[in-house]
Amino acid sequence: MKETDAINLSEIPEDTHNENRAKLAKKYSKINQIISLSETVIFFAITVIFIAGGYSKEVEELAFSFTTNDYAAVLIFFGIFGIIQSVITFPLSFYSDYTLEHKYGLSNQTIPGYFKEKIKGMLIGLLLGIPLLLIFYFIIKNYSESWWLILGAVMFFFSVIIGRLAPTLIMPLFYKFKPLENEEIKQKILSLCEKTGVRIRGIFEFDMSKNTKKANAAFTGIGKSKRIILGDTLLKNFSPEEIETVFAHEMGHYKKRHIMKLMTVSVVMTFAGLYLTSLAYSNSLNTFGFNSVSEIAALPLLFIYLSLFGLITSPISNILSRKFEWEADTFAIETTRDKGAFISAMEKLADQNLADKTPNKIIEFLFHSHPSIDKRIKFAEDYKL
Repeated sequence: MKETDAINLSEIPEDTHNENRAKLAKKYSKINQIISLSETVIFFAITVIFIAGGYSKEVEELAFSFTTNDYAAVLIFFGIFGIIQSVITFPLSFYSDYTLEHKYGLSNQTIPGYFKEKIKGMLIGLLLGIPLLLIFYFIIKNYSESWWLILGAVMFFFSVIIGRLAPTLIMPLFYKFKPLENEEIKQKILSLCEKTGVRIRGIFEFDMSKNTKKANAAFTGIGKSKRIILGDTLLKNFSPEEIETVFAHEMGHYKKRHIMKLMTVSVVMTFAGLYLTSLAYSNSLNTFGFNSVSEIAALPLLFIYLSLFGLITSPISNILSRKFEWEADTFAIETTRDKGAFISAMEKLADQNLADKTPNKIIEFLFHSHPSIDKRIKFAEDYKL
């Protein structure tokens, strides 16, 4: 892509910047939504064709031509299935993650950097996914009636372990973390922690700018791995007061126990989803010519049902997520007592991340985990301290 093809917001005259930015944000958001929906449709289409066309059974036979071991066959089967999915969806994925981000001036990645991150992510996915896949197959093979219950428990413990290890073992594979060097910001955050009674293990900055111009901050980890992480793009472009209010928002999630609440809801929905999909899966096996819940060729059918359940329940999860965001915003405003910093931080986040401040209401309801920036700013403006 030529450098001149990229959109540089900094070159837009000040008097037309906001108007142009809003139009670009809506276009950028719309393209991302179309790509996301297209990827979902492609996944379902490939999987349905894979099953209905009899290719699933053919790939299972191919897998067993290499081995007589069921578990090795499962790995070969899903290896082939995954490669097919990846090859077909790669052009869309590359356009979304690389081309589009460069076109709108949001990415700092090079082509080698893009592939390096993708390969790294794939290897970590395999490292974590292969044991989980084998455990899943062991459970469904040996507990054909209650597999959903046992699998739900395994998934819960697995998610807790990942939540514990991610900040210290997984995330550092993608970014360089170092203790926050800005003393003014550090003191503001530590004072806020002391004021609200929050204990943390450390405040870190990371090189977010190696991949993107977007800004972000987060409270990560559970237990002893709990820490605050701030992107260098945030530290570079936001004032200490704005960073303080962004952190106060993240702290609000912690103080309001949103992580635990979301985990509880997630556990309930996981068990409900596994149970309902187990019923649909068992009752439709014969329709598609399968004989057993543990038949390898039938497993993509189960993944279709699980994906459908996720799509159907996603708006419910988003409603809860938006409620928690409102609570975190309220906590940030009340704790810092600085509405101006909150509003300017929201404006900067929208501008730097090219976020659509006024999305379509239906789109927001169905797909957004956060309230729109425009609503959050209006909320802060009207909030009485």
